[in-house]
Amino acid sequence: MKKIRILIIEDNRVLRDGLTVMLNEQSDMRVVATIGSGNNVLLKARESKPHVILLDVGLKNLNELSVVESARKNLPEAKVIGMGFVPSQSDILEFVSAGASGFILKDATVKEFLQTIRSVTQGEKVLPPSLTDSLFTHVVSLALKNGKGKIASAVKMTKREREIIVLIADGLSNKEIAQRLNIATHTVKSHVHNIMEKLALHSRLQLANFVHEDNS
Repeated sequence: MKKIRILIIEDNRVLRDGLTVMLNEQSDMRVVATIGSGNNVLLKARESKPHVILLDVGLKNLNELSVVESARKNLPEAKVIGMGFVPSQSDILEFVSAGASGFILKDATVKEFLQTIRSVTQGEKVLPPSLTDSLFTHVVSLALKNGKGKIASAVKMTKREREIIVLIADGLSNKEIAQRLNIATHTVKSHVHNIMEKLALHSRLQLANFVHEDNS
């Protein structure tokens, strides 16, 4: 049986060693390398040739997003799974945009943990079960299916909402948008609120940055 080759990047030694033991007990998995710091991550990944990279999202001395991006660029056959206790929506969104294939909560059951690894290996995109009923997770799931970036295009929005998004990205205020579109200012505010809820964003600046990144 061909085993799933796994690279663990985790700075907590107890957790790192515990994961190694647990995964190596599986008949279809083998931990080929572990990394506890940010030194030579890409080099070790290339040497170990993993199918799956388990990446702690809370590393103190490593830019996790750059690891995801580098892995996707230099090791396209490797799937990256983020690990965290309580990942924020922004964390998940950033990892998805960078090319991660999924997330595992560190308080997940062993069954969920192993199933996530197996599913990702088979090409599926996996998010934490506790988030699967949220609108945000639906948005991210659609984005995952459609590939890196272009997340806004995966969200169902009205023609008016898309018009307003563009004007916000251009730096216009609600009043200026209302004048441009010949609608009431309170109507613009309502649309902006709906847009930010759909995209799980919290400010106009985040929305503007999101639009620019999504169109880059």
